[in-house]
Amino acid sequence: MEPACITLTPIGHVRTDVSDAEVSRRRRTIESEIVLRDEFAPALTGIEAYSHLIVLFWMDRVPGASTVLVTHPRGDPALPLTGVLAARGRTHPNPVGLAVVELLGRDGARLRVRRLDAWDGTPVLDIKPYDHYDVFTDLRLPDWLAGRPGNS
Repeated sequence: MEPACITLTPIGHVRTDVSDAEVSRRRRTIESEIVLRDEFAPALTGIEAYSHLIVLFWMDRVPGASTVLVTHPRGDPALPLTGVLAARGRTHPNPVGLAVVELLGRDGARLRVRRLDAWDGTPVLDIKPYDHYDVFTDLRLPDWLAGRPGNS
């Protein structure tokens, strides 16, 4: 039986000086901070040994749970209609964001990262180390995505 709801408590938030409008355009180069609540600082012990992290965040400015189930990826009508669970984007039933980021440094309960495409103030739900277990080199991609720049 599925629970009626799930309660999540953010462990911190994102800090960036990049405007909301620029985050998507600069997502490959954007540098930002993840500021954890002080009580979570001990949970970062040893994290400096990793070059990359997986960050889960709550896209709190996406209006409500989406009822859209099929969309054109990236809002591009030239791309085929695709189910939202088969496309990356904000129009998912739950606005959970996921980013693999490069860890640039740590200062107490603050992590400096690159490639976190989240807006300033976005709640951070969890952080996990990215390691060899997460790396796949034999990806299968839809035709519309396989030939796009940065996806070869």
